[in-house]
Amino acid sequence: MTTTRFAPSPTGYIHVGNLRTALMNYLIARKAGGIFILRIDDTDPERSKEEYVDAIKQDLEWLGLNWDRVERQSERLDRYAEAADKLREIGRFYEAFETPTELDLKRKKQLNMGKPPVYDRAALNLPDAEKEALRAERGNGVWRFKLNHERIEWTDGILGDISIDAASVSDPVLIRGDGQVLYTIASVVDDTEMGVTDVVRGSDHVTNTATQIQIIDALGGQCPNFAHHSLLTGPQGEALSKRLGTLALRDLREQGVQPMALLSLMARLGSSDPVELRADMAELVDGFDLSRFGAAPTKFDVQDLFPLTAKHLQSLTLSEVSDAVADAGVPPELAEPFWAMARKNITTLADLKGWWELCQDGAEPLIDDEDRDFVSEAMALLPEGPFDGETWGDWTKAVKEVTGRKGKGLFMPLRKALTGMERGPEMATLLPLLQVIRARN
Repeated sequence: MTTTRFAPSPTGYIHVGNLRTALMNYLIARKAGGIFILRIDDTDPERSKEEYVDAIKQDLEWLGLNWDRVERQSERLDRYAEAADKLREIGRFYEAFETPTELDLKRKKQLNMGKPPVYDRAALNLPDAEKEALRAERGNGVWRFKLNHERIEWTDGILGDISIDAASVSDPVLIRGDGQVLYTIASVVDDTEMGVTDVVRGSDHVTNTATQIQIIDALGGQCPNFAHHSLLTGPQGEALSKRLGTLALRDLREQGVQPMALLSLMARLGSSDPVELRADMAELVDGFDLSRFGAAPTKFDVQDLFPLTAKHLQSLTLSEVSDAVADAGVPPELAEPFWAMARKNITTLADLKGWWELCQDGAEPLIDDEDRDFVSEAMALLPEGPFDGETWGDWTKAVKEVTGRKGKGLFMPLRKALTGMERGPEMATLLPLLQVIRARN
């Protein structure tokens, strides 16, 4: 059965970059009728916070990315320890004691000699007595996986055929000196034992994937299908990594972005298909095709979310936005006509409050000098309320007959006088809701 996973670290709020990974894995699982696992990568006890675990779940629930089960890596440390023991037994795991400063000096020396900055495996030649002395002096060392120096090859679901020379890659550290298990081995053990069949992640993980393929093979596991999506950039192609903290999903939610707008954009961004607003998750699942995505860096502009949000809101019924309409202060008896008036004239639900304030308090008239006499004459013809759906048409017809004005010269000055704006909702739907008309005074 197709099984995918999303494995965030609970060290902060998830952002649009994380969402891209989560969504692709989710859509693959749902399209195949498979399993989507939420796996919390909380092996770092210092940085992992329970509040972020809760926040991750809340953000995914807001988007409708429902998981089939939750796994926590902090509850599987015994499984990682067993895998580490197996690697030691087969001679693929060794302890190294270099300090960060020593490693940096080695890298600089290699670069100066025109060599790739790859760990030189000096620790492999340490006699046991020297290892004991280093432990006594520095504490436990890190544990590195010994790569077989051969080409590592796989067919990537997005990038195509990949071939990496393992000799050009440092033996990866899998366990730190303080005993913390790192992602590289924890993910391998989890993917193997949880039957993960497909893994989609960022292209910055390509080298990591190469090392993991060898670790999976060493542990006797089955390699999943790997795919690496392009990384997001800003709208001008600038690096987005430094801005991701300001693109947290909860921040976008606070700005009024609607879930289907965000999902519709992220499900197509970087693919050869145009971005189209989808009505629901079923449409997203049906239209998703991983093979349509490319390797080029993908431009993301947060402003693209707002036209999609506006279009999505236009499709909603009153029952779907009733809480937001009530929060704007609209009384229940006016909710239906108010939503009919406002729905095509908002970008986010927060804009509803402004339209209700206009209805309730009126607007400062916007009257051009050449239109003052005309507006004054027209306002004298406006009947006393209450108004209905026919009032605007009847009134402007009467004004036309008296003044001879027609078209834009008739309608625009009246709109500006009543609303203080040059554009907005159909006046036939807005006029019945105006409780104060300042242009009368």
